[in-house]
Amino acid sequence: MKTENPKAWFFVLPVLLLVAFNALVPIMTVVNYSVQETFGNNVFFWQGLDWFEQILRSDRFHAALGRQFLFTFLILIIEVPLGIIIALSMPKKGFWVPVCLVLMALPMLIPWNVVGAMWNIFTLPKIGLLGYLMNDVLGVNYDMTQDPLAAWITIIVMDVWHWTSLVVLLTYAGLVSIPDAYYQAAKIDGASPWKVFRFIQLPKLKTVLTIAILLRFMDSFNIYTEPFVLTGGGPGNSTTLLSIDLVKIALGQFDLGPAAAMSLIYFAITLLVSWLFYTLMTKDDEK
Repeated sequence: MKTENPKAWFFVLPVLLLVAFNALVPIMTVVNYSVQETFGNNVFFWQGLDWFEQILRSDRFHAALGRQFLFTFLILIIEVPLGIIIALSMPKKGFWVPVCLVLMALPMLIPWNVVGAMWNIFTLPKIGLLGYLMNDVLGVNYDMTQDPLAAWITIIVMDVWHWTSLVVLLTYAGLVSIPDAYYQAAKIDGASPWKVFRFIQLPKLKTVLTIAILLRFMDSFNIYTEPFVLTGGGPGNSTTLLSIDLVKIALGQFDLGPAAAMSLIYFAITLLVSWLFYTLMTKDDEK
């Protein structure tokens, strides 16, 4: 019989209050700025929903949002299947298990700004190893500082290198938790490797993959540091994602009202799409 102890809430209440305080105060500040205008000296003028209307009708916002969705879409369709394939290829027993796990975890331990700086130096056409290899050795015209396509390929490859490991580790944890009895039954039935994956591994990985997709969506949709350090949003505005454009408006132009309104819209879009992902991937579990 399952019992509940309401006193347990008293142990987690201080943490809940601290997290609520740290979350609510910044959100209240952003909401305050989103409906007012200020010219300094802590003097505010009521604007109502004007900033929201201005952002939603802005071509600049639509372009940045489109680039953000494109980036996230490419990241998900590359990293999730690639992470599953790598996890399936990793050994389940023996000496190489901890070696593979450590190697997979290493890219995630590097700070985000360092990742951007590393790839910036690595890919520069004159001093970078990749830039030299592509241009001088292979004869490919590669310059991410001038070519938008090269810049997009570079930030995609950088993120794949940095964060595919998260999908790999989560998928691997789900794979090793599948009981051997399922594999033994499949072997007796003469199931092919594809059928084992389709009817045993993939259904058992559904919860893990839901978590992986949600984490990668939220992180890639709100990414800022790596692409900003790598390309600065250039060349031109070709890699100016919504997060980069938001910082430019808030800190570069010091338009706090429009930036606050954009951040709330950004936050609402993230929540809505995350909810849609979760609903679609878990709807069969509720039946």
